[in-house]
Amino acid sequence: MSTRPEASTAVYLDHAATTPVRSEVREAMLPFLSDAAFGNPSSAHRIGRAARAALTDARQRIGTALGVRPDTVVFTSGGTEADNLAVLGSALRARARGRPFRVLIGATEHKAVIDAAHAVENLGGSAVVLPVDASGRIDLNALDAALDETVAVLSVMWVNNETGVCQDLDAIAARARGAGVPFHTDAVQALGKVPWVLPDPLPGLMSISGHKIGAPKGIGALMVADSDAVEPLIHGGGQQGGLRPGTENVAGAVGLAVAVELAVGEQPAFATRTSALRDRLEEAITAMDETVHIHGSPAPRAPHVANVAFPGADANAMLLHLDQAGVACSAGSACSSGAVTPSHVLSAMGIAPELSGSSVRFSFGATSSDADVGRVVAVLPDVMDRVRVLTRALREDGG
Repeated sequence: MSTRPEASTAVYLDHAATTPVRSEVREAMLPFLSDAAFGNPSSAHRIGRAARAALTDARQRIGTALGVRPDTVVFTSGGTEADNLAVLGSALRARARGRPFRVLIGATEHKAVIDAAHAVENLGGSAVVLPVDASGRIDLNALDAALDETVAVLSVMWVNNETGVCQDLDAIAARARGAGVPFHTDAVQALGKVPWVLPDPLPGLMSISGHKIGAPKGIGALMVADSDAVEPLIHGGGQQGGLRPGTENVAGAVGLAVAVELAVGEQPAFATRTSALRDRLEEAITAMDETVHIHGSPAPRAPHVANVAFPGADANAMLLHLDQAGVACSAGSACSSGAVTPSHVLSAMGIAPELSGSSVRFSFGATSSDADVGRVVAVLPDVMDRVRVLTRALREDGG
């Protein structure tokens, strides 16, 4: 009997949460998941040397595709670990050198960055949360006021995972450099979605995640320009220059390299196609209900995310009814153990709780199609009507 799960949902519009593994990635990884190339990269014999050569090649390919030095690529288990190593690792190194134990982060950062900043506070350091404007972009005046030599690291994401809003990385990177502060950017939602033009000066730390670009879950990377500026969070065999000890995930690294190359190379076509799908969906939704609100518009946005508020409709109920109608989407981030909680991103943007609580994220990927948009547009009117009736009844019953 087959144990393969069956997909009951016809339309998948949650690619910002995760996206299918690409066939090219799977094929590249297969030799390293079999007896053909199973070696430990730390072993001195030829089987180990072959694994080590594969890691070196993966770093070279990632570095070339991203425009960074290959020796800066540190493989991690994903974006969350990379973000923690960047933020907490930088703060710990500053403390070890007798410097202030202080970090700056944006108010709309991924929970990995926010919780890493909280960890700094729990260890006796401090964290400053930078406010954003109504579209979710960093208040540069507040950044200017907070930046000084006491800051161990500044962390601002490139593209927001809930709204798709893009930050002005050039302006932020320049300010960090001027203040002599290490700059980290979470590029997880940027890679393959927006033109890969790195800011000048380059961020000293940059996170990517494999499963957002067609590699498997469990592999990511942190680009570390200065390894002396980051304290390792785990300790062990000294692999990867001691920054991230432990036997490396060779198959994952090989798959990540292929996925990165494809993501960068196909970005222009991806952006053209997904922006057309997103725009069509947003136009159709606003045409059917003029009360809806598109979060983040008209700020610069990545092409693959539409975050829409449906006033009077509870987001949890919307997700359930859309799922029953064969449409998979989300409310905010998927990195909360399956929980649907109020969005800190929308709250930071000044969105009222009742509007934030009615917001649904649709996110597109390589497999998204016109038919997917058509299906959503077809089922939404009935879903909105039923959920609004249900929401109103529940509120009346509760009040």
